[in-house]
Amino acid sequence: MAYRKFDTCFFERYAQLTLETILGENFAGLINKDRPDLQKEDGTLGIEVTRAMEPNKYSSNQLLKELAGMHIKEEYKADMECIVQSGYGYGLPGLNYTGLLEEEYWKLAQPLQRIITSKIEKVAKGFYGKFNEFGLYVFCRDLLDLSQVETVLNYTLLLQDNLDLRFSNLYLSQTDTLYVCNLSDNFFSKGTASRVQVYSVPDNLRRDFFFKSLGYK
Repeated sequence: MAYRKFDTCFFERYAQLTLETILGENFAGLINKDRPDLQKEDGTLGIEVTRAMEPNKYSSNQLLKELAGMHIKEEYKADMECIVQSGYGYGLPGLNYTGLLEEEYWKLAQPLQRIITSKIEKVAKGFYGKFNEFGLYVFCRDLLDLSQVETVLNYTLLLQDNLDLRFSNLYLSQTDTLYVCNLSDNFFSKGTASRVQVYSVPDNLRRDFFFKSLGYK
């Protein structure tokens, strides 16, 4: 595989690839900038990418810094070497390891409701500029079920009530699942279940996202 560099960080590229592949071509034109992280050049869509993790919760994945002294099955050797060299292991199926750079990324994570509150305050104040629509993409270290997602959705809708600038969609991302939450209005009579779409992310896509996010074609 030929290595190719991107002007974007691993997780932002991973988010863009997930959105484009799972949700369609509307997300193909997103480019990596700042405030927000993913943008369409025509100003129609801006998506902020962040991460969330509850305090004092740690991944069961083992931090992988080097391979010396490890007994490794041949089928996993190349992938584990890639984790050590790149510093990332997120999304690779079949391996419970975290790269060094990825670990640093998660150390700055905040609890989910706290990070949502912070991002809503920023979008409402114009911190992310002017776009027709805003989205918030959150990598979630803690496993979520549908009832927890609906709780987060209700919380977000309440916070955004009566705001002129607001997020239209909330994307809650886990390695094998993407929850897409519709925030386009605050009509609570619609209920929360109808606002949430759940997409599975199979192993072959996770592997593809991982290597493309690193810059491999």
